[in-house]
Amino acid sequence: MQRQVEPRNYTSDEFGRFLTGQGIHRSVGRTGVCYDNAMAESFFSALKNEWLHRFIFTTRTPAPRQAIRYIDGFCNHRRLHSSLGYRTPLKVLNESHSTQTAA
Repeated sequence: MQRQVEPRNYTSDEFGRFLTGQGIHRSVGRTGVCYDNAMAESFFSALKNEWLHRFIFTTRTPAPRQAIRYIDGFCNHRRLHSSLGYRTPLKVLNESHSTQTAA
């Protein structure tokens, strides 16, 4: 007879003790609040729908490279973001640097 193994959860006490032992403070939102990681969920949705679903990966090796290619090659340089006034992150960064230099 096989023993049932309890699934591990990132909110478990054991995991919390591990993080504390590593000097890591975890950020866990309140139960039932869906806005805590909305930005991350939105990003991963865009990553999958705009980029990764175009590829068929036979191994895990090329997947991280394609994610980096999306972020660095498309998302930061060409993708317009509504939260940035329909500008690219690179343009906003450059504007920020030029404002700081002028000040």
